[in-house]
Amino acid sequence: MDCFQTVSRLKGSLCHQLLFIIIWLSSIQELVALQTPLEPTQIPSMSELASAPHTQLFDPIEISPAVIPHYPNPGEPLPPMFPTFPTRYEPVLTGKCPVNFSLISSLMDKTASDCSQPFAALVGNVICCPQLSSLLHIFQGFYSINSDKLVLQDAVANYCFTDIISILASRGANSTIPTLCSVKSLNLTGGSCPVNDVATFEKTVNTSKLLEACSTVDPLKECCRPVCQPAIMDAALQISGRQLTVNEYKNMEGELNHIDSLNDCKRVVYSYLSRKLTSDAANTAFRILSACKVNKVCPLSFKQPSEVIKACRNVAAPSPSCCSSLNTYVAGVQKQMLITNRQAIICATVFGSMLRKGGVMTNIYELCDVDLKDFSIQAYGQQGCLLRSLPADMIFDNATGFSFTCDLSDNIAAPWPSSSSISSVSLCAPEMSLPALPKSETLKNHGCGGGELELLVPIFSFFVLSTLLY
Repeated sequence: MDCFQTVSRLKGSLCHQLLFIIIWLSSIQELVALQTPLEPTQIPSMSELASAPHTQLFDPIEISPAVIPHYPNPGEPLPPMFPTFPTRYEPVLTGKCPVNFSLISSLMDKTASDCSQPFAALVGNVICCPQLSSLLHIFQGFYSINSDKLVLQDAVANYCFTDIISILASRGANSTIPTLCSVKSLNLTGGSCPVNDVATFEKTVNTSKLLEACSTVDPLKECCRPVCQPAIMDAALQISGRQLTVNEYKNMEGELNHIDSLNDCKRVVYSYLSRKLTSDAANTAFRILSACKVNKVCPLSFKQPSEVIKACRNVAAPSPSCCSSLNTYVAGVQKQMLITNRQAIICATVFGSMLRKGGVMTNIYELCDVDLKDFSIQAYGQQGCLLRSLPADMIFDNATGFSFTCDLSDNIAAPWPSSSSISSVSLCAPEMSLPALPKSETLKNHGCGGGELELLVPIFSFFVLSTLLY
């Protein structure tokens, strides 16, 4: 009779108890993190990690500002995790943008929330800018829904863009988001794309294929096995008049005018999709496509880590001076922005490559207990917050202010690169894996079937780590 049959028949058996102990330990870990108070002198900061959709056993931690003590110094800049409440007011509009903005009010509210003060700069790369870009795509299609045009004329685009930013600011958004996200009124126009009307678009593009590929975008498959992205690129290439493959497009070095034209045509494709999909479906699809893009690179800036290299070059065992220098450096990186779990893996690899290039051969991440969450914003001054690689939003509550959902509270070790060359990190390769979760020595029990029980911990770890790939 095998181990699982024994567990089902013997309620008090060792296997049964171990199963509940494992689940109980994971719950206690989250509870302790939520009860950790914020020290008055500590200002939380930001960074990254690697995680993904939660399972039934591992729900994401809700970082609610309601539990943070009253901030004692109102005259100073607010810590990024402090609850804030936007001041809403009636915006002053140009009166020259012929659009009833109330019809897309919920989308405007979502964007204003995602780009709220004072969080916009901290979540710009992952939350604010992808949502603002999606709003502009949807507005472009929404504006021209009663005409044959897929774009706005330059003058009208300028008025409408100004009104959009004014409305967002009146609902609590940061008024500097055009600069933060590098968007402008030209994003609502056709730019240099030669096709800007529906009739020509539908004659040139296989719209049935495009809509089939992008009507429903799978958030767990699109980034690694894309369906919608190549369909959009193919349509953009067709209306641009360029007979290129996607690979040829990537190799078009020095042909900036053609690249600009293709990017302009991609916006026209987005506009067409916005006309055909509901605003919610379009927003979901566009946000997933943005997530695929932002999760491919590390958005953090790393200054030359000369002090870390000097302190850690020749260490082979835990060194107080090395670890102190490393922790100080990482603490500075944390203050830049909030990033996703996938970005955290890439950032840790990039930084590790810089250290190896400087002569640090030993895995000092392991020696100094540097985890992926150590690159992230510090909630309550203790717990690292890492966003899932899937699209995330700021959450506003009238009682607690703004908050956002963090993912993965386990101490996943930061990956140490195998060489000093900064090669691209693929999180889609079948062989890609993360370091194993720390295992307690008490779990190494050989009762109840011997070798069968030994598989319990690796299998349990697999269910946790498998979520990190998406």
